[in-house]
Amino acid sequence: MAIKESELVLAPNGSLYHIHLTGENLADTVLLVGDPERVNMFKDIFESVEYESMNRELHALTGHYHGSRFTALSTGMGCDNIDIVATELDAAANFDLARRTPLTTHRSLNLIRIGTSGSLRREVDCGSMVASRYAIGMDGLLNYYKHDNQGFLPDMEQDFARHMQLDPRLATPYCVQCSDDLLQRVADGMHKGITVTAPGFYGPQGRLIRLEPSIEHLNERLAEFSWDGVPVTNLEMETSAIYGFANALGHQALTVCLIIANRPAGTFLNDYHKPMKDTIATIIERMS
Repeated sequence: MAIKESELVLAPNGSLYHIHLTGENLADTVLLVGDPERVNMFKDIFESVEYESMNRELHALTGHYHGSRFTALSTGMGCDNIDIVATELDAAANFDLARRTPLTTHRSLNLIRIGTSGSLRREVDCGSMVASRYAIGMDGLLNYYKHDNQGFLPDMEQDFARHMQLDPRLATPYCVQCSDDLLQRVADGMHKGITVTAPGFYGPQGRLIRLEPSIEHLNERLAEFSWDGVPVTNLEMETSAIYGFANALGHQALTVCLIIANRPAGTFLNDYHKPMKDTIATIIERMS
Protein backbone atom coordinates (compact mmCIF):
# COMPACT_ATOMS: atom_id res chain seq x y z
CA MET A 1 0.00 0.00 0.00
CA ALA A 2 1.43 3.37 -1.03
CA ILE A 3 2.18 6.02 1.59
CA LYS A 4 0.23 9.25 1.02
CA GLU A 5 1.96 12.18 -0.68
CA SER A 6 1.51 14.28 2.47
CA GLU A 7 3.43 11.71 4.58
CA LEU A 8 6.34 10.69 2.35
CA VAL A 9 7.03 14.04 0.77
CA LEU A 10 9.07 14.32 -2.44
CA ALA A 11 10.73 17.20 -4.25
CA PRO A 12 9.58 18.05 -7.80
CA ASN A 13 12.42 15.95 -9.24
CA GLY A 14 11.26 12.84 -7.36
CA SER A 15 13.98 12.88 -4.70
CA LEU A 16 13.35 13.05 -0.95
CA TYR A 17 11.92 16.46 -0.05
CA HIS A 18 14.66 17.65 2.32
CA ILE A 19 17.83 15.71 1.50
CA HIS A 20 17.31 15.71 -2.32
CA LEU A 21 18.64 12.16 -2.64
CA THR A 22 17.26 8.97 -4.18
CA GLY A 23 18.43 5.39 -3.85
CA GLU A 24 20.38 5.71 -7.10
CA ASN A 25 22.59 8.62 -6.01
CA LEU A 26 22.97 7.46 -2.40
CA ALA A 27 26.05 5.41 -1.47
CA ASP A 28 25.94 2.61 1.10
CA THR A 29 28.32 4.57 3.36
CA VAL A 30 27.00 7.98 4.38
CA LEU A 31 29.32 10.43 6.13
CA LEU A 32 27.25 12.86 8.18
CA VAL A 33 28.56 16.29 9.15
CA GLY A 34 26.74 19.21 10.70
CA ASP A 35 28.00 22.22 8.76
CA PRO A 36 27.01 22.34 5.05
CA GLU A 37 30.31 24.10 4.29
CA ARG A 38 32.19 21.12 5.71
CA VAL A 39 30.92 18.97 2.82
CA ASN A 40 33.25 20.94 0.55
CA MET A 41 36.20 19.32 2.34
CA PHE A 42 35.22 16.03 0.74
CA LYS A 43 35.76 17.51 -2.73
CA ASP A 44 39.49 17.72 -1.95
CA ILE A 45 39.55 14.05 -0.89
CA PHE A 46 37.21 12.30 -3.34
CA GLU A 47 38.86 11.30 -6.61
CA SER A 48 35.62 11.93 -8.50
CA VAL A 49 32.17 13.37 -7.78
CA GLU A 50 29.03 11.97 -9.42
CA TYR A 51 26.26 13.93 -7.66
CA GLU A 52 25.79 17.11 -5.64
CA SER A 53 22.73 18.90 -4.26
CA MET A 54 22.05 21.72 -1.81
CA ASN A 55 18.77 22.35 -0.02
CA ARG A 56 18.66 24.63 3.04
CA GLU A 57 21.36 23.31 5.41
CA LEU A 58 21.41 19.90 3.71
CA HIS A 59 24.37 19.66 1.33
CA ALA A 60 24.83 16.25 -0.34
CA LEU A 61 27.83 15.00 -2.28
CA THR A 62 28.33 11.48 -3.67
CA GLY A 63 31.79 10.54 -4.88
CA HIS A 64 34.53 7.94 -5.04
CA TYR A 65 37.81 7.26 -3.24
CA HIS A 66 40.12 4.33 -3.95
CA GLY A 67 37.30 2.35 -5.53
CA SER A 68 34.82 2.97 -2.70
CA ARG A 69 31.66 5.05 -3.04
CA PHE A 70 30.62 7.54 -0.36
CA THR A 71 27.87 10.08 0.22
CA ALA A 72 28.73 13.08 2.36
CA LEU A 73 25.69 14.85 3.78
CA SER A 74 25.32 17.78 6.15
CA THR A 75 22.55 17.58 8.72
CA GLY A 76 22.55 20.99 10.40
CA MET A 77 22.45 21.07 14.18
CA GLY A 78 20.33 19.03 16.57
CA CYS A 79 18.26 15.87 16.82
CA ASP A 80 15.23 17.45 15.16
CA ASN A 81 17.27 17.61 11.95
CA ILE A 82 18.42 14.00 12.44
CA ASP A 83 14.75 12.97 12.56
CA ILE A 84 14.41 14.30 9.00
CA VAL A 85 17.77 13.14 7.67
CA ALA A 86 17.71 9.60 9.08
CA THR A 87 14.10 8.99 8.04
CA GLU A 88 14.72 10.21 4.50
CA LEU A 89 18.01 8.32 4.12
CA ASP A 90 16.18 5.12 5.05
CA ALA A 91 13.38 5.97 2.63
CA ALA A 92 15.90 6.60 -0.17
CA ALA A 93 17.48 3.21 0.49
CA ASN A 94 14.34 1.16 1.09
CA PHE A 95 11.45 2.68 -0.86
CA ASP A 96 10.35 2.82 -4.45
CA LEU A 97 9.88 6.57 -4.36
CA ALA A 98 7.86 6.75 -7.57
CA ARG A 99 5.27 4.38 -6.12
CA ARG A 100 5.83 5.36 -2.44
CA THR A 101 6.00 1.69 -1.50
CA PRO A 102 8.68 -0.24 0.44
CA LEU A 103 11.15 -2.37 -1.50
CA THR A 104 11.08 -6.10 -0.87
CA THR A 105 14.83 -6.29 -0.10
CA HIS A 106 16.25 -4.30 2.83
CA ARG A 107 19.31 -2.14 2.13
CA SER A 108 21.50 -1.41 5.14
CA LEU A 109 23.52 1.81 5.27
CA ASN A 110 26.67 2.71 7.17
CA LEU A 111 25.92 6.03 8.89
CA ILE A 112 29.08 7.66 10.23
CA ARG A 113 28.81 11.01 11.91
CA ILE A 114 32.01 13.09 11.75
CA GLY A 115 31.33 15.93 14.16
CA THR A 116 32.68 18.28 16.76
CA SER A 117 32.11 17.96 20.47
CA GLY A 118 33.02 19.15 23.93
CA SER A 119 35.01 16.86 26.22
CA LEU A 120 33.81 16.26 29.77
CA ARG A 121 37.15 14.76 30.82
CA ARG A 122 40.27 16.82 31.37
CA GLU A 123 42.46 14.08 29.87
CA VAL A 124 40.51 14.09 26.56
CA ASP A 125 42.21 17.12 25.08
CA CYS A 126 41.16 19.50 22.33
CA GLY A 127 42.26 18.12 18.97
CA SER A 128 41.73 14.47 19.94
CA MET A 129 39.18 12.11 18.37
CA VAL A 130 36.46 10.29 20.32
CA ALA A 131 34.52 7.31 18.96
CA SER A 132 31.16 6.85 20.64
CA ARG A 133 30.78 3.26 21.85
CA TYR A 134 27.44 4.20 23.44
CA ALA A 135 25.12 7.19 23.19
CA ILE A 136 22.80 8.55 25.86
CA GLY A 137 19.95 10.63 24.49
CA MET A 138 18.65 13.40 26.72
CA ASP A 139 16.73 14.76 23.72
CA GLY A 140 13.78 12.36 23.94
CA LEU A 141 13.41 11.98 20.16
CA LEU A 142 13.33 8.17 19.98
CA ASN A 143 10.61 8.14 22.65
CA TYR A 144 8.24 9.23 19.88
CA TYR A 145 8.83 5.98 17.96
CA LYS A 146 7.93 2.33 18.54
CA HIS A 147 10.85 -0.05 18.05
CA ASP A 148 11.90 -3.54 19.12
CA ASN A 149 14.72 -2.33 21.44
CA GLN A 150 17.38 -3.90 19.22
CA GLY A 151 20.58 -2.06 20.12
CA PHE A 152 18.88 -0.14 22.92
CA LEU A 153 20.10 -0.72 26.48
CA PRO A 154 17.28 -0.60 29.08
CA ASP A 155 19.57 -1.61 31.97
CA MET A 156 21.91 1.24 31.13
CA GLU A 157 18.94 3.60 30.89
CA GLN A 158 17.81 2.61 34.39
CA ASP A 159 21.30 3.04 35.85
CA PHE A 160 21.66 6.44 34.20
CA ALA A 161 18.23 7.55 35.43
CA ARG A 162 19.12 6.53 39.01
CA HIS A 163 22.46 8.31 38.76
CA MET A 164 21.12 11.59 37.35
CA GLN A 165 17.80 11.85 39.28
CA LEU A 166 16.40 14.14 36.58
CA ASP A 167 13.32 16.30 36.98
CA PRO A 168 10.30 14.31 35.68
CA ARG A 169 9.40 17.24 33.42
CA LEU A 170 12.46 16.44 31.30
CA ALA A 171 12.55 13.81 28.55
CA THR A 172 13.23 10.23 29.61
CA PRO A 173 16.80 9.39 28.53
CA TYR A 174 17.46 6.47 26.19
CA CYS A 175 20.72 4.58 25.63
CA VAL A 176 21.91 3.00 22.37
CA GLN A 177 25.06 1.23 21.27
CA CYS A 178 27.13 1.80 18.15
CA SER A 179 27.90 -0.69 15.38
CA ASP A 180 30.69 -2.97 16.63
CA ASP A 181 31.77 -3.56 13.04
CA LEU A 182 32.22 0.16 12.32
CA LEU A 183 33.93 0.68 15.67
CA GLN A 184 36.48 -2.00 14.79
CA ARG A 185 37.04 -0.64 11.29
CA VAL A 186 37.32 3.05 12.14
CA ALA A 187 38.25 3.73 15.76
CA ASP A 188 41.77 2.32 16.18
CA GLY A 189 43.87 4.71 18.29
CA MET A 190 40.91 6.94 19.22
CA HIS A 191 39.39 7.58 22.64
CA LYS A 192 36.28 5.42 23.06
CA GLY A 193 33.51 6.42 25.42
CA ILE A 194 29.91 7.30 26.07
CA THR A 195 28.61 10.34 24.22
CA VAL A 196 25.73 12.25 25.78
CA THR A 197 23.40 14.01 23.35
CA ALA A 198 21.70 17.19 24.57
CA PRO A 199 18.69 18.96 23.01
CA GLY A 200 20.52 22.31 22.93
CA PHE A 201 23.89 24.02 23.21
CA TYR A 202 23.63 26.33 26.20
CA GLY A 203 21.44 25.37 29.18
CA PRO A 204 21.05 21.72 28.10
CA GLN A 205 24.85 21.47 28.14
CA GLY A 206 25.21 23.27 31.46
CA ARG A 207 26.28 26.67 30.10
CA LEU A 208 25.24 29.71 32.11
CA ILE A 209 24.85 32.88 30.07
CA ARG A 210 21.79 34.71 31.45
CA LEU A 211 19.26 31.95 32.14
CA GLU A 212 20.45 29.53 34.82
CA PRO A 213 20.42 25.84 33.80
CA SER A 214 17.85 23.75 35.69
CA ILE A 215 20.26 20.84 36.29
CA GLU A 216 22.93 21.80 38.79
CA HIS A 217 26.48 20.56 38.11
CA LEU A 218 25.27 18.78 34.97
CA ASN A 219 28.65 18.13 33.39
CA GLU A 220 30.25 16.91 36.61
CA ARG A 221 27.36 14.50 37.18
CA LEU A 222 27.58 13.21 33.61
CA ALA A 223 31.33 12.71 33.87
CA GLU A 224 30.84 10.54 36.97
CA PHE A 225 28.73 8.01 35.03
CA SER A 226 30.13 4.91 33.34
CA TRP A 227 28.68 1.70 31.92
CA ASP A 228 30.50 -1.61 31.64
CA GLY A 229 33.75 0.20 32.40
CA VAL A 230 33.21 2.81 29.68
CA PRO A 231 33.05 6.43 30.94
CA VAL A 232 31.11 9.39 29.64
CA THR A 233 33.62 11.28 27.51
CA ASN A 234 31.80 14.02 25.64
CA LEU A 235 28.63 16.01 25.07
CA GLU A 236 27.08 17.00 21.73
CA MET A 237 23.73 17.27 19.90
CA GLU A 238 23.13 14.45 17.35
CA THR A 239 24.59 11.03 18.13
CA SER A 240 21.80 9.43 20.16
CA ALA A 241 19.25 10.07 17.40
CA ILE A 242 21.56 8.65 14.72
CA TYR A 243 22.20 5.51 16.79
CA GLY A 244 18.53 5.19 17.67
CA PHE A 245 17.28 5.37 14.09
CA ALA A 246 20.09 3.15 12.81
CA ASN A 247 19.31 0.38 15.29
CA ALA A 248 15.54 0.67 14.85
CA LEU A 249 15.72 0.69 11.04
CA GLY A 250 18.45 -1.90 10.48
CA HIS A 251 21.46 0.27 9.66
CA GLN A 252 24.98 0.53 11.12
CA ALA A 253 26.06 3.72 12.91
CA LEU A 254 29.13 5.24 14.48
CA THR A 255 30.07 8.74 15.59
CA VAL A 256 33.60 10.09 15.64
CA CYS A 257 33.92 13.56 17.12
CA LEU A 258 36.85 15.94 16.99
CA ILE A 259 37.12 17.49 20.43
CA ILE A 260 37.14 21.28 20.10
CA ALA A 261 36.25 22.22 23.70
CA ASN A 262 37.47 20.84 27.00
CA ARG A 263 34.76 21.79 29.50
CA PRO A 264 36.69 20.99 32.74
CA ALA A 265 39.75 22.92 31.51
CA GLY A 266 37.69 25.72 29.93
CA THR A 267 39.68 25.57 26.67
CA PHE A 268 38.44 25.87 23.08
CA LEU A 269 40.04 25.10 19.72
CA ASN A 270 39.06 28.07 17.57
CA ASP A 271 40.73 27.05 14.29
CA TYR A 272 39.93 23.38 13.71
CA HIS A 273 39.78 23.34 9.90
CA LYS A 274 42.92 21.21 9.40
CA PRO A 275 42.26 18.71 12.23
CA MET A 276 38.71 18.24 10.95
CA LYS A 277 39.94 17.62 7.42
CA ASP A 278 42.47 15.14 8.82
CA THR A 279 39.68 13.38 10.74
CA ILE A 280 37.56 13.10 7.59
CA ALA A 281 40.52 11.76 5.59
CA THR A 282 41.31 9.18 8.28
CA ILE A 283 37.76 7.81 8.32
CA ILE A 284 37.47 7.68 4.52
CA GLU A 285 40.80 5.86 4.29
CA ARG A 286 39.73 3.31 6.91
CA MET A 287 36.36 2.73 5.22
CA SER A 288 37.89 2.27 1.76
